[in-house]
Amino acid sequence: MWRASKVSAAQAEQTRAARAKLDVGPLVIHTSYLVNVCSQTEEVRQKSIIAFRGEIERALALGAEYLVLHPGSYRGMTRQQGLALAAESIAQAIDGLPWQDTTFHILIENTAGAEFSLGGSFDQVAELIERLRPHAPVGACLDTCHTHVAGYDLVSETGYQETMRQIAQTLGAETVRVWHCNDAKAARGSKLDRHEHIGQGTIGIEPFRRLLNNPEFIHAAFIAETPVDAPSDEERNVHALLALL
Repeated sequence: MWRASKVSAAQAEQTRAARAKLDVGPLVIHTSYLVNVCSQTEEVRQKSIIAFRGEIERALALGAEYLVLHPGSYRGMTRQQGLALAAESIAQAIDGLPWQDTTFHILIENTAGAEFSLGGSFDQVAELIERLRPHAPVGACLDTCHTHVAGYDLVSETGYQETMRQIAQTLGAETVRVWHCNDAKAARGSKLDRHEHIGQGTIGIEPFRRLLNNPEFIHAAFIAETPVDAPSDEERNVHALLALL
């Protein structure tokens, strides 16, 4: 829903205390999927700006390090118009918020590359980040399923190396603060965003082994966004990833 409840001071303190006790970090929050900062519909865009500002306020209250954002759909415009509108909307949403003494970053997530979906290539993510750098701390979140179905090769060893080279060339490995680790139900280049359990999809297990042991991403957090078909699935997927280290 567009209106989310506010985080009370007591809730924020409870979260901070639990994080310290359990040694959880970084804390990564995902923005509501309703938010579309490059919508050509002014009502939707204005609601998105307000909603995204609320997301940031809650993230700051909870002491989160990262807030992940899907840039949205630019249907009805050119891609360049969409990029400009997304940057303008985000700049409005973050204007005046107090994060100077925090480690907080907004992370732009790459998408599956569907038509009119902003962020379907590393170039688009990099361009939006560059537009936002004067306004706020910003970085990237890359999703393995999105990367794969957008057409990048993570599966073959030579393709994986080429994809890593493109990430380094466009974004810089240091800009990638979070990886969403998801196998894919659909084929590479299909543009279909369908997550699968680790090692059971069209990506397979070896690309995750390469990624998790890549020293260029020693600073990054890795999060499973895999399906939950049974109560134990989240734990099983996390252990599948841990076993690759």
